[in-house]
Amino acid sequence: MQMQTPTPRLTFTKLLDNNTPAATAWVTGGAAYPQISGLVKFYRTPYGGTLVEAEIFGLPNINIQNSTDYYAMHIHETGDCSDSFSHTGGHYNPTTQPHPFHAGDLMPLLANQGYAWMSFYDKRISPDELPGRSVIIHAGRDDFTSQPAGNAGDKIACGVIQPL
Repeated sequence: MQMQTPTPRLTFTKLLDNNTPAATAWVTGGAAYPQISGLVKFYRTPYGGTLVEAEIFGLPNINIQNSTDYYAMHIHETGDCSDSFSHTGGHYNPTTQPHPFHAGDLMPLLANQGYAWMSFYDKRISPDELPGRSVIIHAGRDDFTSQPAGNAGDKIACGVIQPL
């Protein structure tokens, strides 16, 4: 019998199973998409960086049978979701990198008939620097090219990141 060598994946699976995030953001839709809701969790890892888990319901393609679509998801500077999310500032970018290399550029959500779940590891951010910022979901996909924010369209959902 071969001995199993621990890998980051095994560590990440245990973190998700234990459900002990360092910070979370409850994301809700704005006036145009009030059905959007979900939770984004940020976990500390022994490797530095952050394990991010997102589960989002009610994305715009919910009523299109068997549909899939991408939605940009970013961390924005300010945790103020008021006034149709107009006070969230730009992407979180502490090292002044071009898009898509700033710390606030997250993986896109792939929604299947309005539902998206994903988990990924990001070495550019730490859960300790995120409270008070916001998670934003945009109406479109990020083109990973346009400056400064990827031409992802309107902000359709927002959640303030809170420490746990």
